[in-house]
Amino acid sequence: MKYNWPKFKLCRREGINLFGPAKYDVRKRRSVPGQHGAANVRLSEYGKLLRNKQVLKRMYLLTEKQFKRIVVKTASRHAKNKGMAHDKAVLQFLERRLDVIVLRAGFAHTIMQARQIVVHGHFLLNGKKHNVPSTYVNPGDVISIRTKLQSSPLYSIAPISVGDTNTPGWLKVNKKKYEVEVLDLPNPDEISTPVDILKVVEFYARA
Repeated sequence: MKYNWPKFKLCRREGINLFGPAKYDVRKRRSVPGQHGAANVRLSEYGKLLRNKQVLKRMYLLTEKQFKRIVVKTASRHAKNKGMAHDKAVLQFLERRLDVIVLRAGFAHTIMQARQIVVHGHFLLNGKKHNVPSTYVNPGDVISIRTKLQSSPLYSIAPISVGDTNTPGWLKVNKKKYEVEVLDLPNPDEISTPVDILKVVEFYARA
């Protein structure tokens, strides 16, 4: 089910800023939302695994069905075939989504904005209009902003952080052409997350 409630509630529920901008800073309101939000609830081991899973799923703004498919099927199969760790495969597939690439390249402030501008058809994938955020990109793919939209204030005034020092090494951003080239598959060792992805894998193994 798509989550349409205020995103700050998600951040308060997990106790961290899930999306980046200062307006999601939970330090200004630390209590968990809900009638019993102020209570100090002690989590069981299963509860800790659940919260760990929820944080990662919500960071990428995925439904449970989408997220479970990546962890249990897609990443598991890839890890077995490529001889890589399951947790690293999970992170690699999360980062290969088109909306995440748009975010990492600096064309959007948040994953929500990245999802929206992809769905609205702002981007070309290898020269063809593409509006499916869940598409997995591959090395050699080029994602670019459609020419008629490059003059839009959304991009022309301040491409948020396009080509800045935080751009991952597997991406090459061309500011003048408003495009990003995928140089390689995401390197899980370069990706920092606030959760232990092995515990995400364990959650589904126990479910």
